[in-house]
This record gives sequence, structure tokens and C-alpha cells, in this order.
Amino acid sequence: MKASIRRSAIFTSAAALVITVCGTTGSARSAVPAEPGDGELQFGYVLPETGQLAYLGPPQIESLKFAIQKINDAGGVLGKPVPTVVSSDEAGQEAVAAQSADRVLAAGVDAVIGAAASGMSLAFIDRVTGAGVVQCSGSNTAPTFTDYEDDGFYFRTVPSDSLQGPILADVVREDGHNRVALVARADDYGRGLLEATRKTLEERGATVTLAETYDPKASNFDQVVQKMEDSRPDAAVVIAFEEGTQILQGMIESGLGPDRIGVYGADGLRSEELASLVSPGQPGRLSGMKGTAPASAENEKYVNDLKKFAPQLKELQFAPQVFDCTTTIALAAEKAESDDPGEYVKEINGITKDGEKCNSFAACKELLADGRNIDYDGVSGPLDFTGKGEPGQATIEVYGYDGQGQLQTLRTETSKAEE
Repeated sequence: MKASIRRSAIFTSAAALVITVCGTTGSARSAVPAEPGDGELQFGYVLPETGQLAYLGPPQIESLKFAIQKINDAGGVLGKPVPTVVSSDEAGQEAVAAQSADRVLAAGVDAVIGAAASGMSLAFIDRVTGAGVVQCSGSNTAPTFTDYEDDGFYFRTVPSDSLQGPILADVVREDGHNRVALVARADDYGRGLLEATRKTLEERGATVTLAETYDPKASNFDQVVQKMEDSRPDAAVVIAFEEGTQILQGMIESGLGPDRIGVYGADGLRSEELASLVSPGQPGRLSGMKGTAPASAENEKYVNDLKKFAPQLKELQFAPQVFDCTTTIALAAEKAESDDPGEYVKEINGITKDGEKCNSFAACKELLADGRNIDYDGVSGPLDFTGKGEPGQATIEVYGYDGQGQLQTLRTETSKAEE
């Protein structure tokens, strides 16, 4: 089915939701959904305003709005300013995320940014891509998406955990640890990163003493910590979101804190506030913990500009990747000379490689206007999308917590996808 036909179908079925959308999103658009190719590129988002990943909402939402401002400062897309983004909350609940996606689609958007969590995106990806609307996430790292049947309408600017896992494993091994316990959320994100890390650890000669997934909605995680302790590890990797604070607390109480064994996390635990949440009043108890995450603060100019745009921001995790989602989509529409997702989607992979280098919407737009092919290098780094619509290489940050429990960037590493 052609994209334009699929989009028309969802407009009819979603008509009853339009008034609700306009009443809750703050969008300036009218109550009538726009038709594809109306010349106005409309973004919507489904990102965490509440729920367990609410701390990741502000950097992604503000970066999306900042990208739109930069686009409009350069004359907009197709000669028109990009309208106010249609907003909705993923809320950390699959049912809510799916309903939010329906409401955003009912507003007639041309692109959906989000969700933040891989599980939340999986709750509505079929709704979005099945409607012939482009979806781009700056933080979905689950390997599931690489081969997902999305008709080519889903993209991500963050690397798959198949690229992060080997770096995480190498950090553990470089620190001299031989017996490693792995625990992870029982979802696509947790299972995917656990497996990628486990595989590399074993390839590097380590013994994986435990590879356990857990229900992230459990009321307590005593059994998880007990299994870790029983496996007698000299290092432990915790692949978690907000619930990881409870696991880390239990580990410290059981003598498995970073003062006794190596303790490691991933992007879901990378937070300025983690140490004070784990040990209120004694954040230094997390001193020595390390982890990995897609790099978020390498581009100093972008970081400074974003903080001027949104001075209240504390976290920056995944903000650059969302900026790149937005800019890439806008450039694809410019290249296709259409805001119809069914048309501009064909240009997304190509504008990230094999052309003249440019690193801003304004510079790239000028090259496109001269009829040149472009290679957009994002604020998160070179994208170089594969045919699967995701980065072919990743810059991974190695982070750590110092003696006062302050988050520090220790170094960055590059990981490339296998050809």
C-alpha cells in the first residue's frame, strides 16, 4: 500500500481524536489534520514527560525545539517555517505511549520523534510506520530495530546496543575483572545489551557468573542482588533504568558496592543525580562506578548553544541525537522538495553520507539549493546511515563517578558495525 493511501486511512479513523489532540498539545495547528505534501513540515513527539524515564524527557524535548528554531532561523523548510511541535507523553507505559502516538498521528504530523525507551517505541512503531509516517528516535538502542519490518519509515540516530555492548565489556576487562555478573531489565533494551556484553566478555576470556533478567516493575530486587552475591563475581554490570537505584542500593548493603567489586552501568543509569539517589547524603559511596553510553557532550558549541536556549536543563543524555533526528528529516524534505513522508523518506539515508560535508541545517540547505549531494555530520557525530536507517558507527562515552559522586566523562571510544 502506498504511503499516501495509508495516511489518508488513518486520518479518517483518527478524526475523533483530533479535538483532544489540539486541546492537550499546545500546537498552533487547526483541528483539521493536514494532508501529506501540503508544504508544511509538521513534527510531533512521543517522549517521556512523566514516568521512570522522565529525566530523559527535557533534554530530548528541548533539543527538538532548539533544532526547529535553528531550522526556522535558516528560512524554514520548503520556504515555510516549521510549526510548533505536537507533543505527547510516552509516560513509561506501553498503553499510554500507543494512545499518545494515535493522538499525534491524528494531528496530521509528517514525522514522529520518539519514543525514548525502546519498549515504548515497540508499542506504537506499527501504528506510525504503518500509517506511512516517518519515526525517528534519538535513544532507542535495542538491536531489535535493525531488522524490524517498518517499510523503511523508522530511523534512529543513536547506535544499536550491538555497538555499545563490546565497549562496555572491554571497559570491564581492561579494569582486570575476570568473573562478571550481568543483570538486566527483561525487555528488548535489557536483553539486547546483556547479550551483546555477555558475548564480548566471553570472547575476551572472562567468565560470566550470572546473566539474569528481571521484571523492572517488581516491588523489590532482593532476589536479583542475592543471585549476584551467590555467583561470587569480581565485577557486576547493571543494565537498568530508574529501578537500578534500588539494585545498586541493595548491592552496596550486601557488600557488592564499587568499594568492593567493579560496578558498571549503561546509558539507562547515566545521570547527574544517580549517586545522590542511590545514597542520599553520602553520594561518594558510588565512587568508582563506571559505565558506557552513546556520547552526549562531545560537541562543545552545540552544548553551549542548547544551554542558552534551555538554561534549566540538567541532563544532556540523547539531546544531540534528537537534534540530529529533526535536522535529518528537515534536510530530507528539502532534498525531496516535499514534506510528504512517502517522498522524503527516500532521501534520509543518502543525505548522511557520500556527499559534500556539512554540519548544520543552514549550510546543508545551501548546498542542496545548489544541486549538490550532501553528507550531514550531526551534532552527535557522523551519522553515515546504513541501509537499515541507523548509524554505521558509534561514539561511545565511558563515564564514571568520582569521590564526591559527581558524574565524569572519562573518555570516548569508537565502535563500528560489521559489514
